[in-house]
This record gives sequence, structure tokens and C-alpha cells, in this order.
Amino acid sequence: MGIGKAETSPDQIGGPATSSTHSLLQPEAPYVKGMTPRERWRRVFHYQSVDRIPHYEFGYWDELYEEWHAQGLPREITSEAAADQYFGFDRRMVVGPNLEIIPSFEPRVLRDEGDKQLVVDREGIVCEIRKHEASIPHYLEFPVRDRETWKQYRERLDPEDPRRIPSPAELDRLAAECRESQVPVGIWIGSLFGKPRDWMGFERIAMMMYDDPDLMDEIIENQCVMIEKNIEPFLQRIEFDFAAGWEDICFNNGCIISPKMFREFLLPRYKRIARLLHRYGVDVIYTDCDGNINGIVDLWLEAGYNCVFPVEVRAGSDPVQLRERFGKDILIMGGFDKTALLEGPPAILAELKRLEPVVEEGGFIPHVDHRVPCGVKLEDYRYYLREKKALLGFTD
Repeated sequence: MGIGKAETSPDQIGGPATSSTHSLLQPEAPYVKGMTPRERWRRVFHYQSVDRIPHYEFGYWDELYEEWHAQGLPREITSEAAADQYFGFDRRMVVGPNLEIIPSFEPRVLRDEGDKQLVVDREGIVCEIRKHEASIPHYLEFPVRDRETWKQYRERLDPEDPRRIPSPAELDRLAAECRESQVPVGIWIGSLFGKPRDWMGFERIAMMMYDDPDLMDEIIENQCVMIEKNIEPFLQRIEFDFAAGWEDICFNNGCIISPKMFREFLLPRYKRIARLLHRYGVDVIYTDCDGNINGIVDLWLEAGYNCVFPVEVRAGSDPVQLRERFGKDILIMGGFDKTALLEGPPAILAELKRLEPVVEEGGFIPHVDHRVPCGVKLEDYRYYLREKKALLGFTD
């Protein structure tokens, strides 16, 4: 295996499992040529050999499609789903409860200013959006501001709301579908702190951890209880290959809160969720968190959340350094510096070669560390995919 070495024996990809007390290093199962995507996922994340490593990508800026149409991308490719199919990426599916507010707010326009609008979104956040750009909204007012507004908002976050999970009959139908799935099946486990950050805003939630820690404890506990109660009916019926959560609580200087606060407020709840997942055999738990995650990875691992994604290199997170720090205790998805795509083939090849030793160790599915930005040439992206496929062990 390796870049330009796709003819290498697939038995070498990821290497055999070694003797260890770590739960992910399981006895090597017999190698089977022509694995399903589900089998590849399971084996890569348990450091076992595969015929090739799974082939995933993150996505694209919306404006990039128009640029690529002028460079030869078929005009009908205008969405991430269509692009994934066009480029031939592997698939995975995620099912789970509705962990959002119920009911959501009715989106409405408060003011139209020509090229931009002032709107209330589905979470009750007042924000300014530009009509013809896919940029991040400018958030102006948040629904949770203090204990009184939390009391009102909490009515939409009732863990007991029956609308959070399907009927038993629908769950049974879903379980039958998942049993037959050839692609990895994951369960959605939501967020403890990232969603409250959305409802409160960055500055307010950071200050509230100091000004009213009891309120923050109540909000986070409500999130945890909602997750625990509503994932179990799925766990009872479906064999999952992974659990998927989302936080986005880190930026280029690290986490919103200190490791001490993380340990006090979040770690015990993460442990509760992980114990529940482990009880049902789910031992790959990933968290989607952008930014510099270096200061809290050890806490996630302590909790049992053992996979990180998307590992933004320019923010300070790095698959090579994470593997050096944590060895095979950590699983990784992402980690290819997106800015290399802007620099062209030499930089692309250098970045892939930099990641190659970690890929060969196993427990790592490399892909771009966030959405592909505007300015990336379609021919350079095709070059990246071609060389990455060689690294993954493709033989075609």
C-alpha cells in the first residue's frame, strides 16, 4: 500500500492486530477479499487488515460547484450528495432520535435589506444572512440568555417527548433495514455543549460557566438525560458500528472552556453516554469538533469517546501528532490539510505522504479536514482523489 503503490497486497493494509489490553485491538479475523464497506469500517477501526481503506470526503463550499461547472463538472452536480456519488465515495448511514428542540420555531423574515435579510431561524436565533452567499450567518440575538429564558426554552427540550423516537413498529422496520446494510451503521448521539452554545452564543455561554454554573449544569444535564433516554430504544434493536456526536466547541486557540471545567461539567456525562453505548457493543464513538482540539482529546479518550473528526490541521490539530501522543488508543477521520488543495499537486502529494505512516498503522480514514474551499481547481481535486485512492489501497 502507498501512494503510487496500489498494487501492494491488501493484507498489509492496516497491519495485523497486535497483543494489547486496548479493547480496539481484537484478534485478527480471517481476511476476506472483496469486503463490504461495513466490514472495512469495522476492521480499520479495530486495527485489522482490509482489502482497502474506506474512501470518504467532507464536502464543498456551495459556491465551488459553479466554479467547477466551468471546469467540466456536470451541471447536474449541485449538492454534496450528488458530488459524493459522482466521485464514487463510500457511504455510511446514521440513524437515531430527534435531539433537537420540539417544536422548532417557524422561520420568518424580520427585515429585508436587499442583498441581506434579518431572520429568525428554526432554533429561535435572530441572525443576518446574505441572500446570494453561503457564508456563515451573522448571529445577533440568542433565545437562551438567563435562567428565565432557559425555563421557557427547556419546554422544547423535554427528554420525555414521544416525538423524539419512532413508534415501536417503525423502529423494528428500521432495525431490519440496518441488519441488511452493507454500509456502516451509526447512531446519532447529539451534543452536550455545542448545541447550548448555539442557543446562547459564544460569549454568553463562556461567561455563564462562571456567572451561573448551576444553570449550566442544569442545561448540560438535560442534554445528557435526553441523549441517554432516547438512544436506548435504538440500541436495543440495532447493532451499530459507531456512534456519532457533534460539539464544535473549539477554535484556533482551543476549547471554549478550560480542561478543568470540561472535567467537571462534561466528562462525567460523556462517561455515562459511553457506558451505555459500550453496554450494547458500540466501541467506536466519534465527535465532530472543528478547531484546535489538542487540549481536550485526552478527556474525550478518558470518557470513552475514542474517535476524532475532522482534525483541522491549520487550526493546530494534526493526525501525525495525535497518533504520536495517544498511539492506538485514538481513531481518526479527516486530517488532510484543505489548503494543500489550493497549492496544487506538489503540496497535495506532500501532504498525503506526510499522512501515509499513520494510514498504514490503521485506525485512520484520511480525508479533507473540512469543506473544500473556493479556488480549488477541479483537476487538482481529481489529482488528490487519484493519489489518495492509491494510498487507500485501490487497485483500479
